[in-house]
Amino acid sequence: MADRIILSPPERRRLTRMSRNRGGRLEDVRRAKIILGLASAAAGLREIARRERCSVNTVSKWRDRFIEARLPGLFSRHRGRKVEEGSEKIQARIIDWTLHRKPADGSTQWSCRKLAAALGVNHVRVARVWSKGGLQPHRRRHYMASDDPEFEAKAADIIGLYLRPPLHAAVFCVDEKTAIQALDRLDPVLPLSPGRAERHGFEYYRHGTLSLYAALETASGEVLGKTASRHTSAEFVEFLRELVAGVAPEKEVHIIADNLSAHKTKTVAAFLQANPRVSIHYTPTYSSWLNQVEIWFSKIQRDIISRGIFSSKN
Repeated sequence: MADRIILSPPERRRLTRMSRNRGGRLEDVRRAKIILGLASAAAGLREIARRERCSVNTVSKWRDRFIEARLPGLFSRHRGRKVEEGSEKIQARIIDWTLHRKPADGSTQWSCRKLAAALGVNHVRVARVWSKGGLQPHRRRHYMASDDPEFEAKAADIIGLYLRPPLHAAVFCVDEKTAIQALDRLDPVLPLSPGRAERHGFEYYRHGTLSLYAALETASGEVLGKTASRHTSAEFVEFLRELVAGVAPEKEVHIIADNLSAHKTKTVAAFLQANPRVSIHYTPTYSSWLNQVEIWFSKIQRDIISRGIFSSKN
């Protein structure tokens, strides 16, 4: 058939998606169906026009547009409008500029409107590409890389304690949360209401600070805690002494702790020498995230401390 159009596989896939897009523009759906009909040997111009409820001239116009410009030709909706670049190419440019270029005005990251202006596209399209690709230029996070030359060995040792702890042994993740402030708000808290977040006044009275020592038993998930007014090596050893006293004497005790200086003093060494069944496994430098008790500290900070109101540190 003379009117038949030959489509490449990518063109056929794109047109098929367009023809099935219930949320798309009616004109786009119709044009896709026209080209798909012309690519089939089953119908001629008149049959396609009847099926799509348009004139034969309309079918001919979009056939000629497609033959001349292929897929981009279908997006030239208005006379004098520049033929729109293929969607895949635009998406690739948006992603490339987002990842590898910076705005000319000296900004450190793109906004939807800045990138849209630079590329000559609609800012809504930029937002959609970013959303689809999980790109969020306005956000940033911090990290700290460990420079410990024994990082892999230390990390493997701790992970091994989690996955395959020694038989007849107790494993504890131990750390302290320091400088917990007992803050009492001077102004009343305005409660949560529709359309408004809970609001706290800026002014407060501080009733002092505390340190919280905690030990998470990896086998049960139970957390043992103790508060102290200071966080020196003496308090750390006293907490370990109380912790070890609660473990059956025939069991080994493995302690996972970070590299805080208070954890590596002569006082700690003397305690370990006096208690040979106790071993401390230190996390690599800047790697306290390997210590599971940090998860518990994060939870109580988020759920209790951050928005709590305390009339005393007791």
